[in-house]
Amino acid sequence: MSTATLERPAHAAHAPHTVDPIPMSRIVGVEISKMFNTRSGFWLMASIGIAAVLATGATLLFAPNDELTQEAFSAAIGFPMAVILPMVAILSVTSEWSQRSGLTTFTLVPHRGRVIGAKVLATLTVAVTSMLLALAVGAIGNVIGSAIAGVDTVWDLSLLDFALIVLANALGMLAGFMLGVVLRNSPAAIVGYFVISFVLPTLFMVLANAQSWFEDVWPWVDFNYAQGALFNGDPSAAEWAHLGVTGLIWLAIPLALGLRVVTRSEVK
Repeated sequence: MSTATLERPAHAAHAPHTVDPIPMSRIVGVEISKMFNTRSGFWLMASIGIAAVLATGATLLFAPNDELTQEAFSAAIGFPMAVILPMVAILSVTSEWSQRSGLTTFTLVPHRGRVIGAKVLATLTVAVTSMLLALAVGAIGNVIGSAIAGVDTVWDLSLLDFALIVLANALGMLAGFMLGVVLRNSPAAIVGYFVISFVLPTLFMVLANAQSWFEDVWPWVDFNYAQGALFNGDPSAAEWAHLGVTGLIWLAIPLALGLRVVTRSEVK
């Protein structure tokens, strides 16, 4: 009686399974959609358009006929934009912690730096889109106002002026984003933004008026003051230097510290 020897076929070596990283464009798209997918987020975004229409209407009603210009409409729309856009940036970050969605987000995209980078790009996309919408609404108001008043339509807002206004609002939005990253708490970040944008500039102005030595230091430490040069159009070399130094103090350094904490802290 013979014994048959059975040989098992050799198993083919399985190649390690790799998963391609999620494209950055998809993460940015998701972050933009997250700004709209809650009731509060939707109405906050809608308030950008509503504020532009209301500001345009107020300019039509109350501005003298000789001041119905594109610059006047842009200035009227710019003030509510300067307040609303940073709130959008703050909530885009703090919602990950206030709504407890951070664990899901950072599980799907483990590299937290990519998530924060996508949020920055989403924030800047919203800022530029909002300003283009504001420009369109202001242009319509300018045409209507000139027709009602019977005066020539004045287009006194150059492409450079508009680009500087967009940059100023983008920096304001980044200031809100920075506070969201550093504090990761919606009420605290919103209060912090109003302190940086309204309380501290007032204190700096009082100090500059009371102490002559601080008058020369003021532009180098007040981000709001330096940012204002962008709204005035065509900043000088010194004003660009003021913006760079104050941006480093109030934006870059705090944001870098906040990112370090976010990327290393435990998400609950």
